[in-house]
Amino acid sequence: MASNYHQLALAEVRPGMVLSDVLLDVQGHVLLPQGTVLTEAMLALMPRHGIAVLPIVKDEVSPEQAAATLDHHEARIAHLFRKNDADSDNDWATATLRRFVTDFRLGVEETPEHE
Repeated sequence: MASNYHQLALAEVRPGMVLSDVLLDVQGHVLLPQGTVLTEAMLALMPRHGIAVLPIVKDEVSPEQAAATLDHHEARIAHLFRKNDADSDNDWATATLRRFVTDFRLGVEETPEHE
């Protein structure tokens, strides 16, 4: 782990904070890589994976750094799915995968379809 971190209870972690180490679930599977800027959506899913404490970088990310990280994720997603037209219904499986990856990486909140 990085030397400049502290362990925070999930209730104390806020969107925009950064993981100082790889985050593993209770089975040892990687949930999030080191350096991930946490979003509200990510934090909401932590209890489902048995996460109660997170290793957080002491120096919080500036808004500019957070924006740069989001830009990086958007560019990476565009590159990964460069052969897929997001507006086309011809390849529904790839379009669905792209939507899930985008929602996860950019921290898009899930909204119920039936309210």
